[in-house]
Amino acid sequence: MVSKTDDTLRQSLQRIDGRGYKAYKDIQGVYRFPRFTLYIDYVQGDPFASPSRLRVRVPQAVARYPASTFSNRSRRIGLENYLLSVFALAVREAAGRKGSGKSGMIAIDAPGQELLERTAMQVTAEFVEAQFAVGLPAQGRRVLGRTAAGMLCDDLPRIVETALQYKNNRAEIIARYTAVSEDADALRSQLAERGLVAFVANGAVLPRRSGVDKRPLRGADVVTWQSPPDMEATFDLPNAGQVTGTGIPAGVTLIVGGGFHGKSTLLNALEQGIYNHKPGDGRELVVTVPDAVKIRAEDGRQVTGVDISPFINNLPFGQDTTTFSSDNASGSTSQAANIMEALELGSSLLLIDEDTAATNFMIRDRRMQALISKEKEPITPFIDRVQQLYTEHGVSTILVIGGSGDYFDVADQVIGMEAYRPHMLTAEAKAIAIAYRTERQVEGGAQFGGINGRIPQPHSLNPRKGRRDVSIKTRGRDMILFGEEVIDLSTVSQLADAGQTRAIADALYYAQTKYM
Repeated sequence: MVSKTDDTLRQSLQRIDGRGYKAYKDIQGVYRFPRFTLYIDYVQGDPFASPSRLRVRVPQAVARYPASTFSNRSRRIGLENYLLSVFALAVREAAGRKGSGKSGMIAIDAPGQELLERTAMQVTAEFVEAQFAVGLPAQGRRVLGRTAAGMLCDDLPRIVETALQYKNNRAEIIARYTAVSEDADALRSQLAERGLVAFVANGAVLPRRSGVDKRPLRGADVVTWQSPPDMEATFDLPNAGQVTGTGIPAGVTLIVGGGFHGKSTLLNALEQGIYNHKPGDGRELVVTVPDAVKIRAEDGRQVTGVDISPFINNLPFGQDTTTFSSDNASGSTSQAANIMEALELGSSLLLIDEDTAATNFMIRDRRMQALISKEKEPITPFIDRVQQLYTEHGVSTILVIGGSGDYFDVADQVIGMEAYRPHMLTAEAKAIAIAYRTERQVEGGAQFGGINGRIPQPHSLNPRKGRRDVSIKTRGRDMILFGEEVIDLSTVSQLADAGQTRAIADALYYAQTKYM
């Protein structure tokens, strides 16, 4: 039974007004408000430190969300993302800087275009709970208790009422969020049984506003997706009913076309197709198998104990490539390592754009073969492994290619992009491959070979830094500071949100403490 109330909290804050900042520690605990419960889980020790962590829990008897809005995981995640966006908007309208440091800040893990499952919002049959951060207000390092009372006892109840009660939200928008989430998951779950690895619905809007703005491009000139007739597939979805679009089969698929005609835009949509997207994004029904991995060269990355021998062997000075390590991998070795790591984790679809791939890893033409014999070339190019990956391991590849027609020989299907409109060019590409034979020698041997797993060594994850036993921080979406190590994630383009980076950091620490 919670004995402390909102009045208790207000009185406590007024009592510590003007004291040193650590007096805020007195308010940590649980408080019963008329229509929700407030949990003050952690109180910051300084106005310039990481903000305090709070939760509000609204019983369903008050929130009153229909069971249909969270009847399965897909619908629940859609609802939670909608509530997060509404809560974030209410916070922006209510909050403001109220003193020094982070004073007056209220922040929640607001969603972007992707519908991600987040701990910041949870909906169950019993309650709706929001987790957020608050910068408790101070002047210098003195408590602004009365200001804090206004934030927590006056502003917060208004935010909760506005954002978390069903009656104050728009039922039709909630219905759209839950429907698009459920439909995307239903669509993705049907891909494998249909022999597909990806699907792009007719009418989808693939272009984004810019490379740093994931919102859909708007305007009369925006080209929507229209499937080539011979690649059409139709699915029955729980809410949208029958949906038709392009089904991309398993195997080796090339995306070809002139520069600036939409090849990379399509691949980008497919790499983000592992996520569901919010209503209005344009890619709500662009889905990919959930284990699809974007592959690229990553010059300078660290590689530890990876078997890259299917691609790189017979290095000078006898360096072993079955357990290859490097503190500064080249473009080709980094791309080989990225592929093998994806295969170790069970990926069934590799996504590659020649713009971010190592040329000498992707292709070795007949003229170069004549000049440099295979005995003097450690790299087995991807062109000679891509079909082996599919036939031996069931791993498909979708590849953007604009500079090497040699890949026509190994492609199962070829999609041509012209002014952002797709065309089926498989027959034409195969005819060209016959008419203009490359005469290059296949260098991949008879088999790709096995895929070896690895077990992390206990000392390889050490969160200690200086005198601190645990020092783990993140810097936005792109970086984790784990003890003395800097983990650079800037080239992992499928990471969609800084919250995922924090989750990865926590998962590494959990693995280190529980399993290593």
